[in-house]
Amino acid sequence: MRALLTLLLFPLASLAAATPLPPAARSEVDALLGRLQASGCEFNRNGSWYAGAEAKAHLLKKLEYLEGKDLVKTTEQFIERGASASSMSGKAYLVRCPGKAPVDSATWLTAELQQLRAARPASGPR
Repeated sequence: MRALLTLLLFPLASLAAATPLPPAARSEVDALLGRLQASGCEFNRNGSWYAGAEAKAHLLKKLEYLEGKDLVKTTEQFIERGASASSMSGKAYLVRCPGKAPVDSATWLTAELQQLRAARPASGPR
């Protein structure tokens, strides 16, 4: 009986330890993924190209996983740990925008993050 109770409660204990991204970082991640979705660019993972909306949905799932494991606290950590490469194959994700060569998603997302932060009013959170 004790073993059964432990098996049932263990997953709940790991969920209790999950910590969501801080609000400022979550806002940045949401803005980045919104930019990716609206960009007209395609996202490559494991050799297949996907539209921005599909990329956003996939990366939100990865964010949820990272939050569940308490592995992400900043936007940069999300880019590095969740939005740069496949956790299954280890292959780098790519972003291909119309008329441009594909670039690593980490490069694209970091550049977009820098633009977001540069456009933020000086009084905004950093």
